[in-house]
Amino acid sequence: MTRLWNTGPMSLRPASPLLAPSLLSADFTRLGEELRMIEASGAQVVHVDVMDGRFVPNITIGLPVVESLRRATTLPLDCHLMIVEPLRYAADFVKAGADWVSIHQEADPHLHRTLDAIRKAGGKAGVVLNPGTPVDTLVDLVGDFDFVLLMSVNPGFGGQSFIPRVLDKVKRLDALRTERGIPFFIEVDGGVGMKNAAELVRVGADALVAGNAFFKAEDPKAAAAGLLGEMAKGR
Repeated sequence: MTRLWNTGPMSLRPASPLLAPSLLSADFTRLGEELRMIEASGAQVVHVDVMDGRFVPNITIGLPVVESLRRATTLPLDCHLMIVEPLRYAADFVKAGADWVSIHQEADPHLHRTLDAIRKAGGKAGVVLNPGTPVDTLVDLVGDFDFVLLMSVNPGFGGQSFIPRVLDKVKRLDALRTERGIPFFIEVDGGVGMKNAAELVRVGADALVAGNAFFKAEDPKAAAAGLLGEMAKGR
């Protein structure tokens, strides 16, 4: 089995950039087949967007579907909770089978408590920042999360265009972890594709979420290979 994570002092960061196809762009009538396609493509993580119709306009999937996904794949499940009151549900997603659970800084006035609940349940705890939320909001929480998910589109819908300013946010987060000596990993979600994958990794991203760039491609397996190749160029 390929080793995903570094060992030693850099163990919070992956050994090589990770590709996480987003099920938001998948065919929900054939999720089992879509999971097998992700596994065959060489992608290392499955990104699961959970939307409640309140924090974002759309409603997607919940705990029962995550439980089913867990039974259908051995790949890590990366659950991005676009929901209000995430403390009520975050640990339950870990119990349902999520390996990573991320919550929005904008949705939770008690981030420390929720991150702690995710970790105590056995998951990797992440904080999500919307495009308009400054990196500085996380300064006092460094050490309390395992990763940061930067939204490079406004959350709630697939197929949006990448916001270039997020590259600077990746750089600032990379500088923050270097300054503090705490190597949390950085994930980017939204408008990721062949044109920006290498540059995102070059400035510090460790994991990239790809929705339409993977599932809407004529050949998703070839698309994954192309994205992974671009990501490798950024190392």
